[in-house]
Amino acid sequence: MPATRTSLRELALLFLKLGATAFGGPAAHVALMEDEVVRRRSWLTREEFLDYVGAANLIPGPTSTELAIHIGHARAGWPGLLVAGTCFIVPATLLVGLAAWAYVTYGALPAVAGVLYGVKPVVIAIVAQALWGLGRSALKSVWLAVVAMLAATAVAAGVHELLVLATAAGMGVLPRARCGPRGASALIVTSGGALATTTIAAAGASASAPAFGLWPLFLLFVKIGSVLFGSGYVLLAFLRADLVERLGWLTEAQLIDAIAVGQVTPGPVFTTATFVGYVLGGPAAAVAATIGIFLPAFVFVALSGPLVPRMRRSAWAGAALDGVNAASLALMAVVSWQLGRAALLDVTTVAMAIGSAVALMRYRVNSTWLIAGGAVVGWIASRS
Repeated sequence: MPATRTSLRELALLFLKLGATAFGGPAAHVALMEDEVVRRRSWLTREEFLDYVGAANLIPGPTSTELAIHIGHARAGWPGLLVAGTCFIVPATLLVGLAAWAYVTYGALPAVAGVLYGVKPVVIAIVAQALWGLGRSALKSVWLAVVAMLAATAVAAGVHELLVLATAAGMGVLPRARCGPRGASALIVTSGGALATTTIAAAGASASAPAFGLWPLFLLFVKIGSVLFGSGYVLLAFLRADLVERLGWLTEAQLIDAIAVGQVTPGPVFTTATFVGYVLGGPAAAVAATIGIFLPAFVFVALSGPLVPRMRRSAWAGAALDGVNAASLALMAVVSWQLGRAALLDVTTVAMAIGSAVALMRYRVNSTWLIAGGAVVGWIASRS
């Protein structure tokens, strides 16, 4: 628990703002939280922040939401855990719910491509700035830099993120363990967790198909939130397998529209569940799906959050956490590279990214203002 607690009002205001402005997916969300929580408010040190990033990557569910929950717990205990997580989720849920209402009412999605044209280059600059700052804290030895490079190579080659993180934890222990039994057991435990998660996912997918209802919908999204690691594209695979192929509740076109809305609105991509629920059963189903997919994140963080400071105090567990942190930054870098290829389309977007990076690193301009400015530029460009 911090020596100076943060008020629930401060937590609520910050995470409501982030939930309403954090475009770009988990990598961008982590960067924005680092800017606000580490650089501007000094609520956490970079090392503490990195430990929570690593912990969030090791459990199923939406990584950036779990990071928000960890921060809330670290700064204000159990009430902070609930306030930070809820406030980060609510703005995106409302926006996605509004988009779902328009979709059901008018049969089309709101036009947002122009706004995103200007926002994405800014997001790339924010992520690059965060990677630079966090990298100096995470890669504190040549060995950890090697771990990060190997992790980035593996993820780029298509290796599952959880396997990369588990392996990085074992590699982090190796210099201390000298391949001894404790280092081996750490790797076995983390790899065993990955195997158990895969087994649970397979068992859930093989369950009998229920008829549509609020309770089956809720349980379906609880299952997905409990076993899903990875990006919104992994979420797409889960939703397609369950909702389109096994249950037949959604069409392919509806699913693609749902994923699109989750990607282009700020906040957690998992609010795709809100859109799906609304399309299937209106506001009540939207609430059931949203609570279902996010509930496991609160439970997992509540169980694992208090262990993170203890892990750092243990030399062996701390070494494993260092490996996970290095791999987490590698995952973030690979995602950023992929985002950059899609966002930096022409001279205008490249100039916006460079200008935003200078504003962040040289003049410490608040990232929220840069995102707002990018949205205005994109909107104007789309109408010209």
